Amino acid sequence: MNYQLYRSTTLGSTLQDTLDDLVTAQQITPELAVKVMQQFDRSISSTLSHKVKTRYNFKGRLKMYRYCDNVWTCIIENPEFRDAHGQDSVSVNKVKIVACEAKSS
Repeated sequence: MNYQLYRSTTLGSTLQDTLDDLVTAQQITPELAVKVMQQFDRSISSTLSHKVKTRYNFKGRLKMYRYCDNVWTCIIENPEFRDAHGQDSVSVNKVKIVACEAKSS
């Protein structure tokens, strides 16, 4: 299963806007635009799971959590993120974490 989580990123929304422009200009079909977005979903998920090796730990107050349709959603207040070596640290007021079940295909 490929989730559409990354479509709201700058890269995903820019791709969607570009595809919409191409469809409007009749340079590609709407069906091709859908296929491109589906490939984007597969590619970004695969790339992030296989290429990114940086690990971070975080600590904060769990304000809310929900589990629905194999998707965890958590709201953490005042989290502090630290890299695995404890060298870099980032603090924010609130963060939303969405975690989906990963399945090999």
